[in-house]
Amino acid sequence: MKGKKKTTPNLVIFMDLVAEGDEVLLYLNDRKSWILKVERGKKFHTHKGIINIEDLIGKPYGSEVLTSLGVALKILPADYLDHLEKIARKTQIIYPKDMAYIALIANVRSGSRVVECGTGSGALTSYLANMVRPNGKVYTYEVREDFQVNAKKNLESLGLEKFVEFKLKDITKGIDETDVDAVILDMATPWLVVEEARKALRVGGRLVSFSPTINQVEKTVDAMEKAQFINIKAVELIMRGYKVKVNETRPDTIMVGHTGYIVSGRRC
Repeated sequence: MKGKKKTTPNLVIFMDLVAEGDEVLLYLNDRKSWILKVERGKKFHTHKGIINIEDLIGKPYGSEVLTSLGVALKILPADYLDHLEKIARKTQIIYPKDMAYIALIANVRSGSRVVECGTGSGALTSYLANMVRPNGKVYTYEVREDFQVNAKKNLESLGLEKFVEFKLKDITKGIDETDVDAVILDMATPWLVVEEARKALRVGGRLVSFSPTINQVEKTVDAMEKAQFINIKAVELIMRGYKVKVNETRPDTIMVGHTGYIVSGRRC
C-alpha cells in the first residue's frame, strides 16, 4: 500500500509501506536472505532469532526489523530475481548471464510464442514466461515427469504458470506448434530437433541452443546449415566478478568459467 506523505522543505516523498499479503525479502547479507508472506498471527524462525510477522505491517520498505536476538534485517519487496535464486532445483539451471543473452538473441518479447526444451527445473522457462507476458506463451517440452512436476511448482510459486503450457513429450518426435517466434533448446541432442524447429518457426523466427560441449555445437551448426538457417553464430560468455575495496580492487579469486556454448540462427 502507499504510505503517508513525508514532506521535507523542498521535496515530497511517497513511502511504500508493507501491507498484509505482501511478499517481502528479509535481507541479512549477500549470502543469507528469506522470502516470506506477510500474515497476521504468525512467527518466522531463523538462526538469528524470531520475528513476529505482523510487526512488519506498516513499516516502510527499506527499513529494518529486529529479531528476538536483536539482529537487524532489511525489509525489501521480493521480486522475480529473489525467487529465481531460491527455486527448487532437480537439475543444473542456466546461469543468468546465459539466460539473458538467450532471450535477447531469440528476440523474446511481450507477446512472443516460444517453444522450449527441456524444462528441467523451470528457471529458463520462468524467465521466458516473464518476458512474453501478458499476451505471449511458452510451450515447454520435457521427457521426465518428475522434472516437469517440480518445474510446475516453481512456476506457480512465481505466479507465471498461466503463461506456460507444459508438455510431457519427446520433442524429437515433433513440435506441435507452428508459426512460433522462437525455439530454444537446452538438451543433450539439439541437432536432432533442428529440422522440427524449422517447421515450427515462422519465417524470420530464431533458433537458439545451449550446449556444454563443443562437439554438440559442431553437430548443431552442421544440422542448421543443412536446414538452411542463416546468420548462424556460436558464442561463449565469460563473466568475471570483482572484489571492490579502496586501493585493493582486483578480480575475484574464484569465478564461474565455462558454463556452455550458445548457438543461434534464423529461419529463412
